[in-house]
Amino acid sequence: MERQHGAATWSGATEMGEKQEKSPEGVKYFRLSEIEEQNSFKSTWIIIHHKVYDVTKFLDEHPGGEEVLREQAGANATESFEDVGHSTDAREMAASMVIGELHPVSLGTSPCWWSNLIIPSLAAGIVTLMYRIYTTDGE
Repeated sequence: MERQHGAATWSGATEMGEKQEKSPEGVKYFRLSEIEEQNSFKSTWIIIHHKVYDVTKFLDEHPGGEEVLREQAGANATESFEDVGHSTDAREMAASMVIGELHPVSLGTSPCWWSNLIIPSLAAGIVTLMYRIYTTDGE
């Protein structure tokens, strides 16, 4: 089965098929459900910027303690990773633990353009209506 994601076409199995899928460039894709299963002392995976990291062997060496990594196991740790402000050395070290990327289907889709327009418009309309009601009651 071939699917289109951005400018690259990748091929792989359906959700019921094989677990690992690869892009034409050889990148392994993992679905979010597969990553969520890797939440144990035997296998600890995290996601940072859509890349999948196997941090199992690094648990004991992590300067912030293994608990920090275990809390993020099987989940997206991008925000936590960036909030800490990791050094260039830490980023280079992390690069050696990349085992693949989050499957394009797992990335989901962003809300439609119209929902990004309608919600703020509705909020502005409600605020305007409330302001008018408030100001007319005072007269």
